[in-house]
Amino acid sequence: MARSAAIEKRLEENPESLRMLTGDRPTGALHIGHYFGSIRNRVKLQQSGAEIWQLIADYQVITDREMLGDIRGSVHSLTLDNIAAGLDPERATIFTHSAVPALNQLMLPFLSLVSVAELQRNPTVKDEAKTAGITSIGGLLLTYPVHQAADILFCKANVVPVGRDQLPHLEQTRVVARRFNERYGATFPEPDALLSEATLILGLDGTKMSKSKGNVIELRMTADETAKKLKGAKTDSDRVITYDPEHRPEVANLLLLISLCEGVAPELVAEEIGDGGGGALKKRLTEAINTELAPLRARRLELEGDAAYVADILRAGNARANEVAEATLDEVRERMGMVYT
Repeated sequence: MARSAAIEKRLEENPESLRMLTGDRPTGALHIGHYFGSIRNRVKLQQSGAEIWQLIADYQVITDREMLGDIRGSVHSLTLDNIAAGLDPERATIFTHSAVPALNQLMLPFLSLVSVAELQRNPTVKDEAKTAGITSIGGLLLTYPVHQAADILFCKANVVPVGRDQLPHLEQTRVVARRFNERYGATFPEPDALLSEATLILGLDGTKMSKSKGNVIELRMTADETAKKLKGAKTDSDRVITYDPEHRPEVANLLLLISLCEGVAPELVAEEIGDGGGGALKKRLTEAINTELAPLRARRLELEGDAAYVADILRAGNARANEVAEATLDEVRERMGMVYT
């Protein structure tokens, strides 16, 4: 929390000192968990003047699934979602894992800096495996946090906008950077998290929000699709609406979403709804989300028919990412004494 607050202060005083990297796995459409947990902070960083790197993590799709599905379509969709949400391709570098060999090659020296026990203890890896129904964790999933370290450190990013559930991954990146610097000399920053206002957003069924569970509101949904989906959101039998995350987590989650959209404290939202019950709560949430996402959805409709536009953005982003990754890999080789000519 203290480090996140320090990032907020730097955003006000010296935004040019910040370089952000974050990424999305193209396993399906982005949803409101991504939006409130990370995307709004990405746009905030960009608008403040920070340098923006946005990864479409296509290689990470195979960490926990055997079939890729429509990977091309998912990459296209994620790119559109980010641009429609406010990322400016003229100011942000948007690129894909598989197109940047030097980034992925950083995995080798980074893996030498961590133990198997450390990777096995990572709670996020365990959670990913559980969500995917995996009983035997494969090598790529086990080393997922180290791959993320390569993602963040290849461009020497020093800030990552994340939700609290991703902090273990970021801490592993900080450990990798620290150990490399201690062993080979100062090379990488230890990146900090910029935490979102939403500490934890649940899915509409009251469990962890997940694309694979289908308990999400996708950013690309229409207003009618959103309304239909929210009608099935889980609440409870108490007609009087109160904000009580411990004893009424499902109701509290819906109140939090309204709060994030409207900028009003969830306690006040609950007070205003009063004894209106779950129906009034869902109606207000539907209006709040559709209002919040209306500009994004309109922008997305403008862009989605132009496949060449997305291809051009990724082509330029991949070229820039390769240039930076190769320079970082050259520096790493130099530090490690592996330059022979």
